Amino acid sequence: MTGPPGGLTLSVVIPVRDDAPALRRCLAALAAQTRTATEVVVVDNGSTDDSAAVARAGGARVVVEPAHGIPAAAATGYDAATGDVIVRCDADTVPPPGFLARVQAAFAADPALDALTGTGTFYDVGPVRAAVVGRLYLDAYYVLMHAAMAHPPLWGSAMAVRREAWLRARPLVHLERELHDDVDLAFALGPHARIRYDRGLRVRVSGRSLVGASQMRRRFDRAFRTLRLSWARTPPWELWAARLAPSGPDRPSGAPTR
Repeated sequence: MTGPPGGLTLSVVIPVRDDAPALRRCLAALAAQTRTATEVVVVDNGSTDDSAAVARAGGARVVVEPAHGIPAAAATGYDAATGDVIVRCDADTVPPPGFLARVQAAFAADPALDALTGTGTFYDVGPVRAAVVGRLYLDAYYVLMHAAMAHPPLWGSAMAVRREAWLRARPLVHLERELHDDVDLAFALGPHARIRYDRGLRVRVSGRSLVGASQMRRRFDRAFRTLRLSWARTPPWELWAARLAPSGPDRPSGAPTR
């Protein structure tokens, strides 16, 4: 394994609460990368199991965020990260060996890139649910949230943000517990952010969030609350007007729609 070339350093941030077995698998996958991260920061969000011990045994630096909720835990991890690019995984993310190399290459190739987001396949829920429900869920997520914010959203299981972009967006990030932190961060980056959706940036992730009506209802409730808070600051028509204005980012010929 080698570290990222060209001076571009990577920090991986993983929020966790009582998810030690999944975290162990995630850290093993990160250790097997063709290009390793400069650091892995695990944010212990009030775990009562051995998540923190698993993180330390896996070589991660552990920081503590006592306020429960992924928004606060993720922000604490991003603040603690020292890398040029902050890579976000969830504890149940299983990245393939070339994941970090692909992230590093994308940011190295495009100095104006603010954030990168990918997609995934779901495990532990059966092939039919994974293929049908999971695919529909992710496809709908990207299409609808793109319409809502005038650029692609971020997906917390497989995403990365340049540290400078995080610092610019940080004052606008909401830390309320019942929000989708990845969607909120994408809103905070603003309509002129250069965000790229890379279908080749693919991970495996647990499908437990797709199981049960209560889980899905909670996810949709969080989505609507995140939208309401962000639209209260800037409504969607203003986001699109800003995005389409001449001052928006140039779109190079052949570049993916952002």
